[in-house]
Amino acid sequence: MKKILHISKYMYPFIGGIELVVQTMVSALKDENIKQKIICFNEDASDGNYVCKRNVTTHEYIGDVEIIRCGCFGKFASQSLSLIYYSELKKLMKNFKPNIIIFHYPNPLVAAYLLHYKKHDFKLVLFWHFDITKQKILGKLFYNQNFALLERANVIISTSPNYVNGSPFLQKYKEKCVIIPVCIEDSSLEVTSEIIKKADNLKNSLKNKTICFGLGRHIPYKGFSYLIEAFKNLDDNFVLFIGGQGPLTKELMQQAKNYPNIVFLGKISNEERIIHYLACDIFCFSSVTKNEAFGLALAEAMYFGKPAVTFNIPGSGVNYVSLNGITGIECKNRDVKAYADAIKKLANDKKLANEYGTNAKNRVLENFMFDTFKKTIIDFVNNL
Repeated sequence: MKKILHISKYMYPFIGGIELVVQTMVSALKDENIKQKIICFNEDASDGNYVCKRNVTTHEYIGDVEIIRCGCFGKFASQSLSLIYYSELKKLMKNFKPNIIIFHYPNPLVAAYLLHYKKHDFKLVLFWHFDITKQKILGKLFYNQNFALLERANVIISTSPNYVNGSPFLQKYKEKCVIIPVCIEDSSLEVTSEIIKKADNLKNSLKNKTICFGLGRHIPYKGFSYLIEAFKNLDDNFVLFIGGQGPLTKELMQQAKNYPNIVFLGKISNEERIIHYLACDIFCFSSVTKNEAFGLALAEAMYFGKPAVTFNIPGSGVNYVSLNGITGIECKNRDVKAYADAIKKLANDKKLANEYGTNAKNRVLENFMFDTFKKTIIDFVNNL
């Protein structure tokens, strides 16, 4: 029997791209003849019912999968710091004896632990989500560690060929890389008659206006400041809904304060997310750096047949998910005038927008669905 240890930075109810990938991967493998465990750092997070506290260490089960959340005493440059993590990891290695470790990078502190673990009696699968680009000091500090980790890995997973070719690290280890695009969970995007009614009501309340929608955490690489600046080039025939929240929310709201056609939704429920996907005419995905390695929200909007406007991000999977001139329009990075012009073009050419939307839906159905991901992951693990 294969025993897999998943190493993630955090887990639900903390919600981020990496955490969703881990959750989906565990779900895809749950019915196989495989034992799975997860170790991660704990973090303050809540879904309204389930509450996690950063400084507490917990062992819990979801189904038959144990999750070990290691309590932390602080953070440095987005890296959680824990006194108990290493001892918990050692216990797992001794008692669980995983023959496969799937390590989700970046997570530099844990990378150091793995590299100092001298018993190489497991296969190391390195799931490379993105290069460290924001924290320049941290990036330099762990530069050599990255190559040691890539050297140690038996296999490296990337979510797109764009990222392999654009990463200064991965392009040197192409022979170890496999491409496994992440997927959207269509089960979480179910459309009910009530949701359709609410989406229709929203559209009718904004009759004759072009509805744009952007969604994501309000952090620098998501590029919402550029989206807002782009929208300042549009008249009141356009309305923009921005979902999500984060450290930049207040700053973004201040930036948009004199523009009533820019509406902040805050943290939205799953139902509200679907309503806005259905109601919008154009999905505005404004990420600007390679920290955005794929773009799950982008794929979700495309699933609902929405044309996308994106920035060109060399080496990012964003421009692999949405194809310029096929599923949407790709603009020069950070060029807010070009971004506004792309929105106007789609608004004024309904035939083109519908064509891109149809192509977008088909691209997601053919490449980025859970069933495809599940089959790929099962085959991948069985062949290790």
